[in-house]
Amino acid sequence: QVQLAESGGGLVQAGDSLRFACAASGRTISDYAMGWFRQAPGKERRFVASINVSGTSTYYTDSVKGRFTISRDNAKNTVYLQMISLKPEDTAVYYCAADGDYVRGPASMFTTAGRYDYWGQGTQVTVSP
Repeated sequence: QVQLAESGGGLVQAGDSLRFACAASGRTISDYAMGWFRQAPGKERRFVASINVSGTSTYYTDSVKGRFTISRDNAKNTVYLQMISLKPEDTAVYYCAADGDYVRGPASMFTTAGRYDYWGQGTQVTVSP
């Protein structure tokens, strides 16, 4: 069983930067593809970014390409989401997720919430205009 804990959220202004960290415990996540999702008020949870097991492949939803970067440090059992040029429409609760099925493949394979087995509790980011 894997427990995921996100950190790094907060209230920022448009154009600011933030970095989320997702720390895993319980077992190593080095064999799992990882992803970030977000859920805005009144909306469904949506894919943001994913990274494959080795960290050699990443994938992003169009609205964050060029602004967000997902990365992982398997030695620290942690996944990160670096965000720059934040916009008010980025306001949401951000969730880290782990695919627990030991699936190898490009990050583009891991874009649906149903793909993931483990979820963090989420961290809120609010971007003011």
